Amino acid sequence: MNLREHYNIPSQAVITIAGTVGVGKSTMTRTLSDALGFRTSFEKVETNPYLDKFYANFERWSFHLQVYFLAERFKEQKRIFEYGGGFVQDRSIYEDTGIFAKMHYEKGNMSETDYDTYRSLFDAMVMTPYFPHPNLLIYLEGSFDDVVHRIQERGRPMEKQTPLSYWEEMHGRYEKWINEFNSCPVMRININEYDLVNNPGSVETIVERMSSFLNQPALARK
Repeated sequence: MNLREHYNIPSQAVITIAGTVGVGKSTMTRTLSDALGFRTSFEKVETNPYLDKFYANFERWSFHLQVYFLAERFKEQKRIFEYGGGFVQDRSIYEDTGIFAKMHYEKGNMSETDYDTYRSLFDAMVMTPYFPHPNLLIYLEGSFDDVVHRIQERGRPMEKQTPLSYWEEMHGRYEKWINEFNSCPVMRININEYDLVNNPGSVETIVERMSSFLNQPALARK
């Protein structure tokens, strides 16, 4: 069965997957793209020239890192829409400013001047009628305990060595951010409601829910 046609998912839709570390954004991105016949868009971490410098000196490089992320995500968003849509995107441009840049500023890793400059740049690039916002943002959520369990289960060394307090703060920041987010329609899914790794067919329930969002007259992009 072609799920995109069966549930009348617009062929030019752009779907963005958001959520804190460990909720399964990449798995959701790949599974949804396969189910819908869409392309994928992933963050290119390996080509980021600031990451190593940032981890060595947060205060020196946080502003540079965030500006780099902003530029790369903006270019990718522009490319997706110039291509004509039909994409599932792992992580959104909105999380950079709403969570990470704000966190660096509040923790003293970014000066007020740099943070104001970053916010002004973000607003000029993204918060305008001309910026192509996604048709739908799918937010993957779960309890803090569930998220930590998944992080520990997948066993990435850097993540396992990170203090629990960091993940707890990140979890709280994501919940606050999504509760205030209004740049595009949001569909929230609890990570315990499906199992795409052991039961890939459970994606159909997700696609069915997506259809009700995407086919509202004001939202559908045919």
